Amino acid sequence: QVQLVESGGGLVQAGGSLRLSCAASGRTFSSSVMGWFRQAPGKEREFVAAITWSGGITNHADSVKGRFTISRDNAKNTVYLQMNGLKPEDTAAYYCAAASRGSYRAILPSQYNSWGQGTQVTVSS
Repeated sequence: QVQLVESGGGLVQAGGSLRLSCAASGRTFSSSVMGWFRQAPGKEREFVAAITWSGGITNHADSVKGRFTISRDNAKNTVYLQMNGLKPEDTAAYYCAAASRGSYRAILPSQYNSWGQGTQVTVSS
C-alpha cells in the first residue's frame, strides 16, 4: 500500500501559479504510474496528468496542456504538479493517486488504487 500526502494548494488570482507536491511512502516500488486528478463541487473527478516512475513519460489532459506540468523526483519519492496560467475553472480539490499497474495512459480514477486526501486550489477572477 502506498501512502500519499499532497501539499501546496491555496488561493491564487487568475493568471497566477502554484506548485502542488505529493509525497509518497510505503511500497512505492510497486507504483508504476502516479497521477493528479481534480474534482470541483458537483462534478466528477477528472484526470489532470500522469507520469511513470521509471521512465518519466507524461500525459496531460487537453484542458491543462501548455499550462500544467507533472514531474517527479525519485530520490524524494515526490511527484509535482506545476500549474501556471491558472484560470477560475481550475478551482477544485486536487488529488494525487498511484496505480500499481498501468501506463501513463491511465486516465480513469478506477485505474488508480491509492489516493491522497486532496488539497484545495481556488483561483479568483
